[in-house]
Amino acid sequence: MIDAHIHLEQYDWEAIDPMLKELPVMGIEALLAVSMNLESCIRTEKLAAKYPGIVRPAYGFHPEQPLPKVDELTALLEWIEARAGDFTAVGEIGLPYYSRAEALERGEEFNTEPYINLLDTMLGLASHLAKPVVLHAVYEDALIVCDLLEKHEIQRAHFHWFKGPEEAIRRMIASGYYISFTPDILYEAEIQELARRYPPELVMAETDGPWPFEGPFAGRSTHPSMIREVAAVWGALNGYSPSQAEEILTANTVNFYDL
Repeated sequence: MIDAHIHLEQYDWEAIDPMLKELPVMGIEALLAVSMNLESCIRTEKLAAKYPGIVRPAYGFHPEQPLPKVDELTALLEWIEARAGDFTAVGEIGLPYYSRAEALERGEEFNTEPYINLLDTMLGLASHLAKPVVLHAVYEDALIVCDLLEKHEIQRAHFHWFKGPEEAIRRMIASGYYISFTPDILYEAEIQELARRYPPELVMAETDGPWPFEGPFAGRSTHPSMIREVAAVWGALNGYSPSQAEEILTANTVNFYDL
């Protein structure tokens, strides 16, 4: 299988080598490694060079952090474009739903417009480079992102760890956008319901590691092999055996990312 979304460079670097070396015996073939900012992109690039074929890099700017300064954004865009032939996708990019919610809960103002402009720029780059995009866009933010995807005529859009309103779900399905499920599919009823209704041909499995999970994963370090448990539960919800589910989710990931 392929972990469709992991922050590999965020792991303890001493733990990465042994983790990647054991992937084959655990049935994991590759990882889609996303990035947070320029420094993160550079670390991801080093990992992709060290583990060719296993680490498939994606470069971008994660929205749940302060906006980059103008010169920082320029440097990031130039760095990414200079590597156009050497990476898999633009990501992680999107809108800061959780940061905004936390700020509003504290009674602070939060201006989303600059983040929308940043996403617009990143999507423009992805369109120019003909790359798929990895999106952090949940709840009502997904509708804004759908508008921007249509503006840039981007069809290969992957909404990772998605959850959102009915309007967004219907629109995403109609547009053929992909989503991916994390280990929380084992214990979150909302996610299980989404898994039952989203078209099987538009679904992938991810860990979003090193993000920790609850339920049966409580106290465990997030490992790429957890996507096999994701596949088993997704399969059970949709009438597939574990092996059939793994085959479907893997084929979808290969198809989407052209691996």
